[in-house]
Amino acid sequence: MLHRPLKSNKKKTYSTLILLACCFSFSTFAQSSLNQFFKLSPPKRNWVLLHPFKAKKSLEISKEVQKVSDSIKKTNLLDGDASGGQVDAFRHAYWMARLKEEIGESAARSLGKAHEKENYLTFKNNELEDGILPDKASSDMDLWNNEQGLKLVSTNSKTPRKGLIFRIINAILSGKMKVLKKDAKGNFLDCKGNKIIKNPNQKKWIKSKCLIASNKII
Repeated sequence: MLHRPLKSNKKKTYSTLILLACCFSFSTFAQSSLNQFFKLSPPKRNWVLLHPFKAKKSLEISKEVQKVSDSIKKTNLLDGDASGGQVDAFRHAYWMARLKEEIGESAARSLGKAHEKENYLTFKNNELEDGILPDKASSDMDLWNNEQGLKLVSTNSKTPRKGLIFRIINAILSGKMKVLKKDAKGNFLDCKGNKIIKNPNQKKWIKSKCLIASNKII
């Protein structure tokens, strides 16, 4: 008889925490807009509920990362390829590095994983990300580069922005990141160097795209 009230109280406490998390998330991350919150994919909604105090900061950092990546794309520092190339690798590494500095390594990593789960749902719904249909090789690339970004900074200190940017660029140019193998025209290649023929009627999560070191681009 003593166990039932304890179990009930535990459920009530858990429900209350979820409700409070929802309320706080809506006011910080989604600016008090339920519609904006529910536009998030299920994996990212779950992340927000679990990290209500870090959601607003993660949104601010994501906007910063996109702005910086767009600027890097316009330079000759990297290959200019934001879809499977060095700029893509930079975006993920910089995103994780900045998130780790601001919200901690665990929360940063879990948000990165939520993003890749979102990409799988995008694939299932036959939708595009950065102009192409997501696939396993692209997701593996992102997760690898996320981890490299996490290694480049400390949780308890912040690296000057310019210093962090060039630290990541140097890591890319030294081959520590991963990119997708392409030819000079931007066509995806398999690991044998054969051009992968696009087939709009063929929907596969596991394709023959090839991951290579980030300093091995053509």
